[in-house]
Amino acid sequence: MTAPTLVTGATGFVGSAVARVLLTRGHKLRLMVREGSDRRNIADIPAELVEGDLSSPASFAKAVEGCRYVFHVAADYRLWVPDPAPMMAANVEGTRLLMLAAQAAGVERIVYCSSVAALGLIGDGTISDEETPVNEHSVIGVYKKSKYRAEQEVLRLVRDNGLQAVIVNPSTPVGPRDIKPTPTGQMILDCAAGKMPAYVDTGVNIVHVDDVAEGHVLALERGTVGEKYILGGQNYFLGDLFRMVSDIAGVAPPKVRLPQEVIWPVAVVSEWLSRKFGIEPRVTREMLAMSKKKMFFSSEKAIRELGYSPRPASEAVRDAIDWFRLAGMLK
Repeated sequence: MTAPTLVTGATGFVGSAVARVLLTRGHKLRLMVREGSDRRNIADIPAELVEGDLSSPASFAKAVEGCRYVFHVAADYRLWVPDPAPMMAANVEGTRLLMLAAQAAGVERIVYCSSVAALGLIGDGTISDEETPVNEHSVIGVYKKSKYRAEQEVLRLVRDNGLQAVIVNPSTPVGPRDIKPTPTGQMILDCAAGKMPAYVDTGVNIVHVDDVAEGHVLALERGTVGEKYILGGQNYFLGDLFRMVSDIAGVAPPKVRLPQEVIWPVAVVSEWLSRKFGIEPRVTREMLAMSKKKMFFSSEKAIRELGYSPRPASEAVRDAIDWFRLAGMLK
């Protein structure tokens, strides 16, 4: 009987895409899902479901039992948290304990989904890669710090415990099945709906979510244990990205580029409202601090060593807009 491949975070945007690619490769799937989670993204995927949560390490042993491979894609991904402790616990300690559980269960190979957030960032428009120097003090934001620490834990386990893990660092995925949506998906949605009169410019690397998923599976098949691979696409200034989104959606692009100083008081008020009333802030001081650095990355290593081949960013944006329309999220 074929041993299953476990995917954590399988109901999410990237996780469900990874599960679909694995299915086309003939993997027998076991998907770890949170109790009460939205499962629309995996409704049509034949798989064994096992309930588990990064904040509940007791669920890990059952999830990894008998598995040949593990894809750890689950993470607490929010750009705003009033209390950082639960996010740190889930993303860092949850990852460490899942790695140990997989190793104890005899899993042959693990693909850990990190993020470009965990990598060094030059930030001035120069393109960064896997070798760009990084230290925790230069990492801005609770989510990014949690991903940096989690990646360091995985690397330590590879070095000290012989963990058979390959690390992938997706940039900014865009495309179908963004049900929440992600912060980037929300920006595209707002722009495509003509609801973005102004913006603060920065730089992002846009990649199709299905290419990120393909990159995960290529990392399993061709990656080197202990190595990191950036899974990105094309680098865009935010203003240029919004002009592309507007062109595809057939709406007028946002015309006003705002300086950070104008938005800073709005961010302070947004955070206060969030703490008092539980409203998700659209802008925070951390987001503004992050936007000062252009997140430009190169996927050359993944292209060279894995055979990774990302499509143009315009296809990712078009597929995202088409899916938002189909899902009734964009009129």
